[in-house]
Amino acid sequence: CLHALCSTLTFVFLSTGPTVSGSLVKGRVGQNITVPCSYTVNRIQDITSMCWGRDSCPVSKCYRTIIWTDGWKVTERYNSRYMLKGNLLRGDVSLTIVNAEEADSGIYCCRVEIAGWFNDQTSNHKVVIEKARISTASPHTYTSEQTS
Repeated sequence: CLHALCSTLTFVFLSTGPTVSGSLVKGRVGQNITVPCSYTVNRIQDITSMCWGRDSCPVSKCYRTIIWTDGWKVTERYNSRYMLKGNLLRGDVSLTIVNAEEADSGIYCCRVEIAGWFNDQTSNHKVVIEKARISTASPHTYTSEQTS
């Protein structure tokens, strides 16, 4: 009975996969926002595929996928505002959101596909995009009160 319990506990642990801690990324509308994610590449054989998706990481792949890479290059991208600007061959798969919008707020999943059962490296990241403060785009905007 103890052995069966141990197997069950092991399965539950393995089924969730080794999840690395996520992050909270804050930014403002119009900025480029980078959501960090990386994995270890010691040898060329370590280079692997990965995906970014919206919402928490599911059991496999990515939900509402926004970008895929085969480890060497981006193979699928569902919006030109999503980019991987890091060095893919060194395991830097951080996501850059160009010209962020409020609608970009939410949870993002980074899944790195590691060979073997339940070995994928997953992390969930919360992104919060806020409206810019009072616009100062015009050089002729003054904050002093005018008297009549």
